[in-house]
Amino acid sequence: MDILLTICARGGSKGIPGKNIKMMNGKPLIWYTIQTARMFQKRVPNVDIVLSTDSDEIRRVAKECGLDSDYKRPDYLANDTCGKIDAIKDVLLHYEQQYGKRYDYLLDMDVTSPLRTVDDLLAAFKIIEEEKAAINLYSVSPAGRNPYFNMVEKKANGFYNLVKDDVLSLSRQAAPVVYEQNASFYYYRREFFDLGYKSSDTERSTIYLVPHTCFDLDNPFDFEFMSFLMENNKLGFEL
Repeated sequence: MDILLTICARGGSKGIPGKNIKMMNGKPLIWYTIQTARMFQKRVPNVDIVLSTDSDEIRRVAKECGLDSDYKRPDYLANDTCGKIDAIKDVLLHYEQQYGKRYDYLLDMDVTSPLRTVDDLLAAFKIIEEEKAAINLYSVSPAGRNPYFNMVEKKANGFYNLVKDDVLSLSRQAAPVVYEQNASFYYYRREFFDLGYKSSDTERSTIYLVPHTCFDLDNPFDFEFMSFLMENNKLGFEL
């Protein structure tokens, strides 16, 4: 069984400029993902770790963190409108051709959501191995809001109501359980890419519920908050 582990880090970031290599607790952000990937590689046989970036600066920093790369993401896969699945598929096909093999699974780890452990990756891999009908898996966290109870949207009549108004939930506890994608990591069976999916959200997706703090960095406040947690040992677990 062969696994390709991809670390995707596009150069352009408007929300947090340079966030993929921005310093967090004394390390470039990408360092945390590379180190967890290396630990996973030590625990699981036949894992290749590769970087997908359009940025020479990110490639340089990644090399300093222990991950060298000869692949450069094409410009047409590095803009704001390109979907990530297309970028992942391109690097997958590149290394399958270069290494002369077909991978069984692809594990994608997001640089901007580094709060995952090797134990999370191992537990999630066991889930998708056992759920034979699942074509992919993504990490989630408990949701802070629930579309059946306290999330609203504008309806066709111009007024606002619950996003999911087909179920009456008079309390949060009575509402159907929902989760938030935390964008930390994704497993894909190889056939996922042959079937032409453009999103990780499919009719055959399963989840791994991360049992500790895990969130992605969308804005400067997120970055400062995560930095505070790391610097003050408030995560509650070891990265």
